[in-house]
Amino acid sequence: MTARLLDGKALAQSIRTRLKEEVARFVQQTSVQPGLAVILAGENPASQVYVRNKSKACVEAGMNSFQHVLPAAVTQEELFALVDRLNADPRVHGILVQLPVPPQINALAVQERVLPAKDVDGFHPLNVGYLSMGLEGLVPCTPLGVMEILKDAQVPILGQQAVIVGRSNIVGKPLAQLLLREHATVTLCHSRTRDLPAVCRSADILIAATGQKKMIRGSWVKPGAAVIDVGISFEEENGKIKQVGDVDTGEVMEVAGCLSPSPGGPGPMTIAMLLCNTLRAARRQVGG
Repeated sequence: MTARLLDGKALAQSIRTRLKEEVARFVQQTSVQPGLAVILAGENPASQVYVRNKSKACVEAGMNSFQHVLPAAVTQEELFALVDRLNADPRVHGILVQLPVPPQINALAVQERVLPAKDVDGFHPLNVGYLSMGLEGLVPCTPLGVMEILKDAQVPILGQQAVIVGRSNIVGKPLAQLLLREHATVTLCHSRTRDLPAVCRSADILIAATGQKKMIRGSWVKPGAAVIDVGISFEEENGKIKQVGDVDTGEVMEVAGCLSPSPGGPGPMTIAMLLCNTLRAARRQVGG
């Protein structure tokens, strides 16, 4: 058996094409152009690439993009002052502070400083609470992307055994809440989970989000299961650095029913969901 490949890149492009039309209708109805502000503190090369990609995606979707690049030595008070200005700016409907921030900055304090209504990352404690209570709020982008992949592929969720390997606040925990909303039975695993391979083999839906390259082997997967690889690691091959995921793709493709790999799976969906969150935030702030 060879698994069906779930192409996150193609799905993300389809969503962004549809979103562009929705943004155009929103602008026509309200005369307001959705705006996303991205704050980058420091000179992390990967973060610089992410910020450029996000800004480019905004423009392509017909949204305003506001970039704020701060030096690595920025103080927390200076960063707070910028967030406060963006909170008060009616042109800005979403605010994203690119992680990681420099060590002198308290990341949680910055996330709390962003107005919950403009928190398109879904990291503000109020939005986290809304998600855990099953209420409407802004939800982290990568977990939203995983759910869209599952639904687009028509993977059954209701009543299924879902296992998530990785309990981060960015992916694992919010994804568990989203799967619970869809009535899956969810197991959230971590480094202290006993007999992790056996737990993984119980999964109808297996999601890997640890950053441990090729950790999930074919022998860990129930035949026919849906596998989603959220992990990002890097390895050298023939003198070149390439991205790999948490899943040993070659082995798992021979066992799983379907696989969304890394790269090419949930990664491209994250920016698509960020754009969706920005439009959602704009609608809530101005109507339309």
